[in-house]
Amino acid sequence: MIKDNQRIFNRLHLVIDAMVIASSYLFAWYMKFKSGLLDYDMGLPAQVYFGALYFIVPGYLLLYYQFDLYSSKRVSGRKRELFNIVRSNTIGLVAFIVVLYVINNPDFSRQMIFIFWAVNIVAETAVRNVIRYALRFIRRRGKNLKYVLLVGYSKSAESYINRIRLNPQWGYVVRGILDDHVERGTMYKGVKVLGRIDNLAVILPENKLDEIAITLSLAEYGRLPEIVEQCEKSGVHTKFIPDYAGVIPNRPYTEDLQGLPVINIRHVPLSNTLNAIVKRAADIVLSIIGIILSSPVMVASAIAVKATSKGPVIFAQERIGMHNKPFTMYKFRTMYVQEEREERKGWTTKDDPRVTKVGRFLRKTSIDELPQLFNILAGKMSLVGPRPERPQFVEKFKEEIPRYMVKHQVRPGLTGWAQVNGLRGDTPIEKRIEYDLYYIENWTMGFDIKILFLTVFKGFINENAY
Repeated sequence: MIKDNQRIFNRLHLVIDAMVIASSYLFAWYMKFKSGLLDYDMGLPAQVYFGALYFIVPGYLLLYYQFDLYSSKRVSGRKRELFNIVRSNTIGLVAFIVVLYVINNPDFSRQMIFIFWAVNIVAETAVRNVIRYALRFIRRRGKNLKYVLLVGYSKSAESYINRIRLNPQWGYVVRGILDDHVERGTMYKGVKVLGRIDNLAVILPENKLDEIAITLSLAEYGRLPEIVEQCEKSGVHTKFIPDYAGVIPNRPYTEDLQGLPVINIRHVPLSNTLNAIVKRAADIVLSIIGIILSSPVMVASAIAVKATSKGPVIFAQERIGMHNKPFTMYKFRTMYVQEEREERKGWTTKDDPRVTKVGRFLRKTSIDELPQLFNILAGKMSLVGPRPERPQFVEKFKEEIPRYMVKHQVRPGLTGWAQVNGLRGDTPIEKRIEYDLYYIENWTMGFDIKILFLTVFKGFINENAY
């Protein structure tokens, strides 16, 4: 059984990590004091440095445990593991230095500690990647597999099977599905419905499974307590895969209300006051810089618009912003002047005859959007966020597209995740919303910076911008 192998593997992993930590420390000591590459004054006997290992090795192993570095490598990502290795080693470094100050030991080489920090991160990452690839190599050859039974046929069951098939390196094998409403023998991508849920009473005592995944449909959630109780009595590891992925976000935000778990339907990081302040401060500073740097381009554009067609230079249009509040958004005029009812008919399409020659260039290069820097400075928009839409389209889409109105929980943006992925102009609104929601739920300042860089390098000129 895989659980017996897992216990052996976890113990072996601890031993390997202990050896890596000790070896990295000894290598750092050698580099500092014996390699001749660095100037040194040992100051302390070698025994003092080596004696510290009695505290360093168990301390670092505890840090690794706290940072989830001993969880299963089947589905954990390399980036997340590297991040946790760096975090745990950095905390270990800081703790090491603090202890030296507390015990008043100025002679212990700080440079050696920093060498140890860098070497240990590299060594741990390399060793763990070797282990990861070795395990995947073994699993591809039919060893170290984990056998799973699904309880309930639902969309979540199909999604689970799809992911298992796409990632054979995880080493999961789905034995079958139990369900009360789907006919026995029904197949989904090679996985068969074996019988009814009551068959668990026969299957579990055989002790041939490593995991039970409960994938009940929403209509059958009333049976969840009895199924969980039955599975846990057997000692088989049980997990629950909810069938409401279209409602609950991928990474739900939970709260503890005096012992009562509460799942927020939509996690919006920008609802946090500190996050909102940081983003707003960045908008103010960068919009001022943007206005200053782009002022020659804006002046030239204004002259070109005025000289080539009749009408105002700036086109002002009502859009819906944060908290569903309307605001006036500014752009350089790129179309011939129209009556309001003509303008409201629809958005621009390819080769739209309403667009002027200068306007076509301004749209293609996104220069027509530059006046929105003043919207940003005024607090009606942000540099990065979902693009704002006209009121009539908001009324239309909120009835037709699920979760459309979630985009109004943040300020609309001059650019956004959807735009840098080519979703501009006459592109599917459903796809745009999918990207907007991903941005809203996963916002960080780093994500904003990434989008701004992508906007500079590939977002200004876009084939879908008509």
